[in-house]
Amino acid sequence: MRQDVSAAYESRFPSLERVAERLSVFVRELLREVPRIDRVSSRAKDPERFATKAMKVNEEGAARYSDPLVQIQDQIGARVVVFYESDVEAVSKVVERYFRHLQREEHLPDSPQEFGYVGRHWIFALPTDVVPADVEKCDVPRFFELQVKTLFQYAWAEASHDVEYKAPTDLTEDQHRRFAYGAALAWGADRVFEELWQELMM
Repeated sequence: MRQDVSAAYESRFPSLERVAERLSVFVRELLREVPRIDRVSSRAKDPERFATKAMKVNEEGAARYSDPLVQIQDQIGARVVVFYESDVEAVSKVVERYFRHLQREEHLPDSPQEFGYVGRHWIFALPTDVVPADVEKCDVPRFFELQVKTLFQYAWAEASHDVEYKAPTDLTEDQHRRFAYGAALAWGADRVFEELWQELMM
């Protein structure tokens, strides 16, 4: 099954890349009047990462996805990076007004005493406008994932993923603490710059 699913995904991957490119333009245009957006980007999920996700199992050891090509909802992902925490809300209002969403998640650490990944994610219906006319509809997922983060949330997430998840060995307790410290610094920087923006510019 793994080989069949991987081959099917790799065959559709070039089409997904084209859709992702058009989605970037679409979202950027949608948010053109929202200030303080640092970047808008989209990507098609890497075939190797898709294959890994497709083979995941649940706690009982059963396959998490019976039909990965249909059920995996982040085959196409978009990201919006903004300056300040209040800008996340501004973007949220626009995208929720325009897109039909299936799911919204607020990613936060497990407790107030912890620091880690922070971001707002949605699963939205993919707009038909971003699908080129010559791309088969069966090669395009019905949904896409959108993430919105501040600059500091984005920087921490990218750096920690690059180091923590690619580490060749398990992290030590001290290394885990240092990752948490980096997350705390990013959280603090977000809070400080949001407060300064509200005090000085509003």
